[in-house]
Amino acid sequence: MTLNVDRLLLQALQEDITSEDITTNSVMREPKKGEVQLICKQDGIVAGLFVFERVFTLLDADTACTFYCEDGDFVKSGQLMGVVTGDIRVLLSGERVALNYLQRMSGIATYTHSIASLLKGSKTKLLDTRKTTPNMRVFEKYAVKTGGGYNHRFNLSDGILLKDNHIGAAGSVANAVKMAKEYAPFVRKIEIEVENLDMVREAVEAGADIIMLDNMTPEMMKEAIRIIDGRAETECSGNVTRENIERLLDVGVDYISSGALTHSAPIMDISLKNLHAI
Repeated sequence: MTLNVDRLLLQALQEDITSEDITTNSVMREPKKGEVQLICKQDGIVAGLFVFERVFTLLDADTACTFYCEDGDFVKSGQLMGVVTGDIRVLLSGERVALNYLQRMSGIATYTHSIASLLKGSKTKLLDTRKTTPNMRVFEKYAVKTGGGYNHRFNLSDGILLKDNHIGAAGSVANAVKMAKEYAPFVRKIEIEVENLDMVREAVEAGADIIMLDNMTPEMMKEAIRIIDGRAETECSGNVTRENIERLLDVGVDYISSGALTHSAPIMDISLKNLHAI
């Protein structure tokens, strides 16, 4: 965790504290041990407790968090989720950054869970995308997994996905797949985005491993799956949200990807309350 996460958390803390927390230092001139409660104010799935805790321990290693729930748990409004103990100055200065991560990650987990539950019992898996908040991808993709979704490629180095502009640059679907096969290591799967049935046929003949059906009607997708006939894995995408995913439930694709999981999930309301000296 420290290798990939600490640098990002320190950047967030430095953004919030450029020289000092002038408000806290004005009312708390000396170290004093205190305690504050972590309280849920909205029903949902919690994600990011370890990130929340790490924010405080980066400010002061002696800060301690005691949690009464775990990532992935369903928590209810009014529930006491935990207690943070340490120097009151640290509790005050780290509060906003720690909550920003926890609220954002829990919101994504909650939204993902609400969509993933609609796919329960089917073979279709719910995927996220690269439509993440800059410098938040590692946190947001973790939250998707916590909510019951699955991660698509993490970044551009992680997998091959030939989209419309890549096809335009290559000249055709067949040429894009051919060039990718020639360049990429043999252990990499090749996925290509298609927008009509002619492109589906071309992708199958070219030997694509995964065919993404982009912004097709359910009827077109069913015909595409018939054409593919098991010769490639299938994914569908295109403005998929909790409100419209039901139209895709009987299509039969292997994966449904949704950028909304990370770019449109509302935060979950969580607060630090009842700070007092001990």
